[in-house]
Amino acid sequence: MNRLSLAHLPVAPAVDPRSLSVGVVHLGLGAFHRAHQAVITERAAALTGDTRWGISGVSQRSATVREQLAPQDGLYGVLERGNGDPTVQVIGSIREVLTAPEDPEAVVARIADPAVSVVTLTVTEKGYRAKNGGLDLDDPEIQADLAGRPPRTVVGQLAAALARRESPLTIVSCDNLVANGPFLRRLVAEYFDALGTVPDVFEASRFPASMVDRIVPATTDADRDEAARLLGVRDEAVVVAEPFLQWVIEDDFAGPRPAWEQGGAVLTADVAPWEQAKLRILNATHSMLAYLGALRGYETIAEAVRDQELAALAHTLITDDVIPTLTPPDGLDLAAYGATVLDRFANPALKHRTTQVAMDGSVKLPVRLLGTVEDRLAAGAEPTTLALAVAAWMVYVDTAPTLDDPQAAVLTAALNRADTPTAIVDSLLAVDTVFTPTLQN
Repeated sequence: MNRLSLAHLPVAPAVDPRSLSVGVVHLGLGAFHRAHQAVITERAAALTGDTRWGISGVSQRSATVREQLAPQDGLYGVLERGNGDPTVQVIGSIREVLTAPEDPEAVVARIADPAVSVVTLTVTEKGYRAKNGGLDLDDPEIQADLAGRPPRTVVGQLAAALARRESPLTIVSCDNLVANGPFLRRLVAEYFDALGTVPDVFEASRFPASMVDRIVPATTDADRDEAARLLGVRDEAVVVAEPFLQWVIEDDFAGPRPAWEQGGAVLTADVAPWEQAKLRILNATHSMLAYLGALRGYETIAEAVRDQELAALAHTLITDDVIPTLTPPDGLDLAAYGATVLDRFANPALKHRTTQVAMDGSVKLPVRLLGTVEDRLAAGAEPTTLALAVAAWMVYVDTAPTLDDPQAAVLTAALNRADTPTAIVDSLLAVDTVFTPTLQN
C-alpha cells in the first residue's frame, strides 16, 4: 500500500500545503498539537485564504515525529472516534519539522525569523522546568543553557530567539497550567534576569493565556490500520481524537496572527474562568479516574468511568468539591459541563490508557487537584473526594511497577523512608515540590 504524501493524496487537505509559508512555530510536536492547534490553524487558513500561517513544528525529544511526517510531505490524518463510524481528515498545516536535540540552533533561528510572529507550546507541565512557582535555576539543563550552549529547554529557546529579534513575538502556552501565559512570561523574565540582560523586544512581546480541550489518546497499530482502510494509503503519523475540540485564547497579541476564531477558537478578555473550569473539572477528574482505575486494573479511562462506583465518585468530585470553588464563564453551565465531561470519558472508541493519564503526577497534582483542596479547606469544607484522589495518587506512586514522573527519584527516596501506610502519607506530603506548607500541615 502506498504511503500518504502529496503524490498519494486520496483526501485533499482544506488548504494546499504547498501554498503555505511558515508563520507559526510550535514547540512540542506531539499528537495533541497535531489533533488540536494544527487543525484549527488549517481551518482558519481555509476560511480566510491567508496562507502565511504554515507551522514549523519542533520535537523537543526525539526524531520520531519527523521520521513519521517527512516521508509524507508533512501530511497526516486525524482519526475521529465518536459514537458513530470513525472519520479521517488529512491535515497539511505542518510544513516543517525540527528536532531540538539534533539542531537546537535551527530552532532558535526559526523562532527569530521575522516571518514568524507566533509561537505556541504543548510541552506538558514538566517542560517548563519550574519549581515553587518560578524557573528552576538549579535545573542542570537550564544551567547549561544559561552557560551558553545552543539552548535545549523551551525557556532557553524562547529567550535566545527573543534576544535576536527586532519585532515582538506572541507566545501562546497551551499547557494545563494556571494562568499559563503570564506564568511562562515570568519564567522567561527570570531566565533573562539570570543572564543579566533583558532585550527591549521582550517587553513588547505578549504571552496570552489559553485553554485547550480535546481528548487525544495514544495511537495504536489498530488505529493506523483503520486510517489506512479509510484513506486507501498508509499513514504512519495518524493521530486519534474525539469529535470535541475547544481552544479559548486571551485576545492579547503583539502582531499578526492566524484568524483562529475563524477556525473555531474563542477569543476572550479573560481566560481564567474557562481555564479553572477545565483544569478543576475535566483534568482533575481525569487524574482521579486514572489512579483509581489503574489500581482496579482498568486499562482505559472509558473502562474506569463505566465502573459505577468510580463514576459516582467522579460525579461527587465535580459537584461537591470542585463546582463550589468556580466562577462560571458566561454561557457555561458548570454542572452540565461536568456531565458532558463524564460522557466524553465514557466514549469506548477512545482508548485513553489510565497509565498514560497517570504520568507526571507530581507536576499535574498541584494544578489539577491541590489548588482546589486548598480553596475548600479555606472555606471550612472537608474535601473528602479530593482527598481520596490524592490518596489514590500516593498508592499508585507506591505500587506502580514503573513510575513515569519527572520527580520519580525524589518520590522513590521519600517512599524508601516509609514502611507503613501512615508513613507513606507523611513522607509524600513532605515533598515540598508537590505539596505546599498549608497542605503539609
